[in-house]
Amino acid sequence: MTIHVRLYGDLRKKAPQKGFDRGAPSVLEINSENTKTVKDLLAKLDIERGETSHIFVNWKYSGFSKHVKDGDRVALFPKNMQLLYKWYFRREEDDG
Repeated sequence: MTIHVRLYGDLRKKAPQKGFDRGAPSVLEINSENTKTVKDLLAKLDIERGETSHIFVNWKYSGFSKHVKDGDRVALFPKNMQLLYKWYFRREEDDG
C-alpha cells in the first residue's frame, strides 16, 4: 500500500533521486501504513510544516489535516514556490 508523493523545488533535496533533469519533481512511493494525514506524511519525510507553501491531494488544494490513504497522489511545494491558490481556492481539510 503506497501513497505517491511528488516533491517540488527545494523539497526535492529531502529525497534526492538520480536520473531527474533539473526542475523535474522527485517522485516517491511512501508506505501508507500509519499515515493518516498530510501531517503524518510530512513527518515521515522529515519536512517541517513551515517549509511548505502548498499541498495538493489528488489534485485538490489541501491542508495539513487532510486525510490520505493508499493510492492517493500528494504534491508538496516549498515556500519559495508560493502560488496564488490561497486567494482563489478553498483549502480542503478533514478536521472540521
